[in-house]
Amino acid sequence: MTAVPATQPDLSVPDRNAQSLLDIQAEIESNARTYPRRLPIAIAEATGSVVTDVDGRTYIDFLSGAGVLALGHNHPELVAAVRDQLGLITHGLDFPTPVRAEFARRQLGMLPPGLRDRMKIHFCGPTGADGVEAAVKLCKKATGRGGVVAFQGSYHGSTQGALSLTSETAPKDGLHNLLPGVHFTPFGYCHRCPVGLTPDTCSVNCARVLANTLADTHGGVSKPAAIIMELVQGEGGSIPAPAKFVHRIADIAAEHDIPLIIDEVQTGCGRTGTWFAFEPYGIEPDVIVASKGLSGLGLPVSIILYRDHLDTWAPGSHIGTFRGNNLAFASGNAYLTVLHRDNLLANVRDRGDQLLTGLIGMQQASPLIADVRGRGLMLGIELAGHAGAGAGEVARRVQRAALRRGLILELGGREDCVVRLLPPLNVTAEVTADALAIIGVALDTVEAELAEAVR
Repeated sequence: MTAVPATQPDLSVPDRNAQSLLDIQAEIESNARTYPRRLPIAIAEATGSVVTDVDGRTYIDFLSGAGVLALGHNHPELVAAVRDQLGLITHGLDFPTPVRAEFARRQLGMLPPGLRDRMKIHFCGPTGADGVEAAVKLCKKATGRGGVVAFQGSYHGSTQGALSLTSETAPKDGLHNLLPGVHFTPFGYCHRCPVGLTPDTCSVNCARVLANTLADTHGGVSKPAAIIMELVQGEGGSIPAPAKFVHRIADIAAEHDIPLIIDEVQTGCGRTGTWFAFEPYGIEPDVIVASKGLSGLGLPVSIILYRDHLDTWAPGSHIGTFRGNNLAFASGNAYLTVLHRDNLLANVRDRGDQLLTGLIGMQQASPLIADVRGRGLMLGIELAGHAGAGAGEVARRVQRAALRRGLILELGGREDCVVRLLPPLNVTAEVTADALAIIGVALDTVEAELAEAVR
């Protein structure tokens, strides 16, 4: 593993100005705030893959605004597009504007050729969760049915409806009257097979659970209005869905005439190496939810794309004051121009391969790593318990050790034992190599600390 200088300051401990802002935040902001708790950074400015804190210290950002910053921070061409749009119109509800029409045309144009002519677009409120809410409402209205099938390990948002479709139990503690009729079924998580099978049989049998449930007259689940699925579970731990599993789920949906919603909030907009994660699987969703990376710059925008026969809802069935964010549309149009011109999807695949190769090499050398997985630049390192420390504790130590050396990483998965990597899609080979070097040193450091603790 490449050595990282040990003489640099500990960047996991905030300096004076950063600590002051963090203290003020803790005093006046909601207790629900999350990221600064494990990543105590106060940011002054950012460019590309690098953020600078209020004390002038720099970090490599492999969180990218939880995936919204497709081109990193403040890409100059996207900033210029927003600046130009500022002088025209910024907020337009759902009135047509030239930039909105161009955005809709180009988003539909990113669909596979056999699908794009049969799809419509709906602009939602500015979050992915609102897109999920819209997708479910659309399917309920179109089918006249009420239930929804979601998957164990899923994350679809934190609004009441979207949270009902999210499998994690902790955020639901103390809440009541969540969306009824949600049925959770196993996801093809072969590293931790939910039905105790080997990887070569796990994914097909996970799908078979759902098939049997829906076909069984005593299965306890009436025909639902929709099946909603992520093709890489993000918050669930960067878990790619196996191809056989996805194909069987799509077949089940078609056999029972159940609309299939693919949640591309985090996987979409190029994150996995194709514009949408469903493309390599060769399936055709009935509804697609997209949000995070749409503007490329972090400006909020959310859409659903859906088959035109589902368009049965009345005017005003799903509205939102901020569904006319013309600044986000301008930035999103500029993002697509850059994506095509710079062959950005190839970079996602190349840098993803670079990261996977490096991480697999670390896995072979480190007892801390249980699994390495992902697609494109949506990757996860699942940590193992070691020397008396649980997997979640090991992951937190690795995250902190990486931050100490200037690399921002997030955690996810069961017990938060998965270190997640979400770099900008235009990250360079050099920055990727630097990040890998820091991860390698972080793993070595944590392994040595744990070994010392049990002596």
